[in-house]
Amino acid sequence: MPIDFESRIVHNLLASGILIVLVAMLQWLLVVRVRSFATRDIEARRRWVVGIRNGAVLLTLAGLLTIWATELRTLAFSLVAFAVAIVVSIKELIMCLSGTFVRTAGRSFDLGDSIEIGDIRGVVIDRNFLTTTILEIGPGQNVHQRTGRAITIPNSVFLNTPVVNETFTDRYVLHVFSVPLKTGDDWRAAEKRILEAACAECSPWLDDARRHMEGLSSRHSLDAPSVEPRVTLYLPEPERIDLLVRIPAPSTKKGRVEQAILRRYLNGRADETEPK
Repeated sequence: MPIDFESRIVHNLLASGILIVLVAMLQWLLVVRVRSFATRDIEARRRWVVGIRNGAVLLTLAGLLTIWATELRTLAFSLVAFAVAIVVSIKELIMCLSGTFVRTAGRSFDLGDSIEIGDIRGVVIDRNFLTTTILEIGPGQNVHQRTGRAITIPNSVFLNTPVVNETFTDRYVLHVFSVPLKTGDDWRAAEKRILEAACAECSPWLDDARRHMEGLSSRHSLDAPSVEPRVTLYLPEPERIDLLVRIPAPSTKKGRVEQAILRRYLNGRADETEPK
């Protein structure tokens, strides 16, 4: 018949008491024996006495550990299970704090920056130890208008999701958008019109953007990028040509600048197709 918990505790207490009494008696006998040695070396006798006392303490601890081994093992398992439960329950909190550390250490963005995290784009308007709040821009990648929605994301996403800072270059950015054409269209004329429209819209801040980029390049030891509007060709499909337009634009106005260039381009195209 198995011994119940209370009986086992009483048994261990009695065994512990007997062990302590026996060790104490053994220590007393040994100390008395050492002190009875006919020697004048007082230091030697003192060392023996101290050694006996330390040995008695170690013997008592070893005996108690042996007697209470089962209970100590149960207590250790309980403590481990409790620690695991605590870690699981606050896992998200720990991950959010870790994400905050990664964000702070990497200096990936600041308040007012326009960032992209996964499928979410927006301007950072608030951040704390657990969450980051952004004012959404979109929808999608090709729209640069604010939707009016505020999105609060946990900082744990910074542990495994790349952060794209769209305003890393501060006041001015190099913005890229595409104009699709069919292969039968006159892409040379279209390229000329879109480039003229880009130069006309960007001319008011072109020199300021150039100086700004040169300052950033000097500060970060990078080659200064060209800020002149440019158009490159891209063939995504056999029957399609994309004109990729890259322009310098104020970081807070790139959507409006893109719309102004497209409208100027389309108006020029309409004027060419009107009958004389």
